[in-house]
Amino acid sequence: MGTTQTGGGTTVRRLMLGSQLRRLREASGVSREQAGYSIRASESKISRMELGRVSFKERDVADLLTLYGIRADGERTAVLGLVGEANAPSWWHGYGDVLPVWFQTYLGLEEAASGIRSYEVQFIPGLLQTAGYARAVFARGNPAAEPAEIERRVEVRTRRRRLLTAERGPSLLAVIDEAALRRSWGGPEVMRDQIDRLAEFAGLPRVDLRVMPLGVGGVRAEAGAFSLLGFPEPDLADVVYLEQFTSALYLDKPDQVAEYGRAMDRLVADSLGPEETLKLLAAVRQEL
Repeated sequence: MGTTQTGGGTTVRRLMLGSQLRRLREASGVSREQAGYSIRASESKISRMELGRVSFKERDVADLLTLYGIRADGERTAVLGLVGEANAPSWWHGYGDVLPVWFQTYLGLEEAASGIRSYEVQFIPGLLQTAGYARAVFARGNPAAEPAEIERRVEVRTRRRRLLTAERGPSLLAVIDEAALRRSWGGPEVMRDQIDRLAEFAGLPRVDLRVMPLGVGGVRAEAGAFSLLGFPEPDLADVVYLEQFTSALYLDKPDQVAEYGRAMDRLVADSLGPEETLKLLAAVRQEL
């Protein structure tokens, strides 16, 4: 494979390489601190490498393989071959001036995922936003930003939508609180267009759109919005994404992921089904 891979492929290889290095380290009985010392790095650097959240230097990986007792040429070549693939640039690197590093990590996971389950309270999910809606959100959230910066952010958001129709794109289950539909961004015309697009997206074969109506008492997700991402590779653990104001959390411990999975199941059970969701979208649109 050459260096012009998709972002999802790059992210998968980074995650797989990190996971493989972790297994080899644990099998050899080497601690993260010892591994870090061997490559003149910290224990936290080893942790980030094993989570696939940093780039890899071939020399560091070669030194770690030696430390872990991997000396067979074939095995070393297979692991080292992943280094170049894991470091290949992704399409969003060209937008590094408007994208924080913590969100670039999410973009990679999003493209690598085989399934995404998302719950949103205040906004339409990013994958389902129109350009007009996204523009209004970015402009209000960044009042000092230049118009060119806003447009570059909108470009990223609209490009992400390609996943919905990509041949190997993920399935998407989105639960949207009705309050997000009624919170006006950009005025009635923008919101009518956004709701029309939501209805169109709901007709895509891999999109399952649900609305949590305002009348439901006690929404069962006290922590707010979150996304659950699953991957086709058995070695890659599911990840929970929690976006904050200036950063994000990525949870992959099985007990944490399972708790969010149960919360999502309850949200789906309490929300409207696909047909009722379309009826509510039409009603909200008529009121605009």
